[in-house]
Amino acid sequence: MSGINYKAFIIKYGEIAIKGKNRRLFEDALIRQIKHALNPVEGEFIINREQGRIYVETEGEYDYEGTVNALQTVFGIVSFAPAIITENEDIEDLRKEVAEALKSVYSGHSFTFKVDTRRAKKTYPLQSMDINALIGETILAEIDTSKVDVHEPEVMVRVEIRDRVNYYFEEIKGPGGMPVGTNGSAMLLLSGGIDSPVAGYMIAKRGVAINAVYFHAPPYTSDRAKQKVVDLAKIISRYTGPIKLHIVNFTDMQLNIYEKCPHDELTIIMRRYMMRIAEHFAKEENDLGLITGESIGQVASQTMHSLLCTNAVCTLPVYRPLIGMDKQEIVEISEKIGTYETSILPFEDCCTIFVAKHPVTKPRLQNMEASEKKLIGSMEALMEQALSTVEIIEVTP
Repeated sequence: MSGINYKAFIIKYGEIAIKGKNRRLFEDALIRQIKHALNPVEGEFIINREQGRIYVETEGEYDYEGTVNALQTVFGIVSFAPAIITENEDIEDLRKEVAEALKSVYSGHSFTFKVDTRRAKKTYPLQSMDINALIGETILAEIDTSKVDVHEPEVMVRVEIRDRVNYYFEEIKGPGGMPVGTNGSAMLLLSGGIDSPVAGYMIAKRGVAINAVYFHAPPYTSDRAKQKVVDLAKIISRYTGPIKLHIVNFTDMQLNIYEKCPHDELTIIMRRYMMRIAEHFAKEENDLGLITGESIGQVASQTMHSLLCTNAVCTLPVYRPLIGMDKQEIVEISEKIGTYETSILPFEDCCTIFVAKHPVTKPRLQNMEASEKKLIGSMEALMEQALSTVEIIEVTP
């Protein structure tokens, strides 16, 4: 909106409000995430908590658009409103101020409006309905292009009578969910594809902090493929906060599997070793589970039979938020969060390079375990080498 130099944003949250005695812990986590998101934004910000509201207030000049964009990445925020906090508690002063502010925004435009007052300060001498009527009366008198519509107004004039009076004309949608870190952490198996970044985003939305592991296969996969995954981690870290990305050199392990195991089982056996390695790092990080971007039936390694075989090597739970989604639904989320254009860059990861021409779609667990016995004596050292040579990158937006 133009015409007003907003100096405050009112943060609104949903599920946090029903957390009872733990509510303050969730609010503290939300405030930490807001501070983190605003850290790179130009300006000075003060975050206050008052009467069930969180206020982000500014001092001096600041980047309005940057602030809005940052707040839209904070899980736990249902919506937020650019607001004016006023010293005018007297209704005569307040009604004139609100009308003047509205005029500065909508000057020259016809619009319908409704005034909605929330009177949290019960000692205020007027009732909410009276305040609505008085402010609405002044708006009609001051702005001749305005009309009242209590059913479907184009502009909602919201007034909050609290210890400090505030008002606003717009609410901006936030991502919802829970503040990151309030539900532990998990290890994301991150590839360069469309699905896994979306899976990480969706689990983080439920308050889970994210670590990640990427399986690199030089020289079969290039440094550009590796950089693509780092770039994807940077994008989702806008929502999740910093990500500890483990880059594993998987080439020798893949070649060993390729040489000694049936080729129609390659993808499943490789996947089983990826899950073992991901779980190793998850336990080192005290993560509470693994996250994958698998969706039932999307490819051969994601049939119910295949998922049973990969799950069998894990002791930690495996979270698959995309499990019942089709590809278009996943693509739409990737476009919304900004990962899609990076995901479709033509730099292939190790999964696509070593895929079998005719992979088994209904693998039997006992067959997988029998095939892996051929790797005894050769795989242990290769796996230890992969674990000991891991590259760790701290990824931030």
